[in-house]
Amino acid sequence: QVQVVESGGGLVQPGGSLRLSCAASGSISAIVDMGWHRQAPGKQRELVARITIGGFTSYADSVKGRFTISRDNAKNTWYLQMNSLEPEDTAVYYCNARLAPYLSTTWGQGTQVTVSS
Repeated sequence: QVQVVESGGGLVQPGGSLRLSCAASGSISAIVDMGWHRQAPGKQRELVARITIGGFTSYADSVKGRFTISRDNAKNTWYLQMNSLEPEDTAVYYCNARLAPYLSTTWGQGTQVTVSS
């Protein structure tokens, strides 16, 4: 089993930046890729960014050029650097890891990001 725990959410003004962290523990070798999703009130959870073990990244169109996903394999941690934040980025952000062999997903508890003046 793999457990993941997010940190780094908070309140930020429009145009500001935040960095989210996700620390994994347990059967780390089972992780195939790592990602961030978010869920705003009244909306479905959506994929924000994903990074594979090989380092390939992908992003939702709404965050391209503003958000960057990265990982530190030595620390079993991945990050979401969020720049130029907009009120529309307000949501609960969830980190997750997909696991071999069946791509089952393990989720963190979520961290609130609020972008407001």
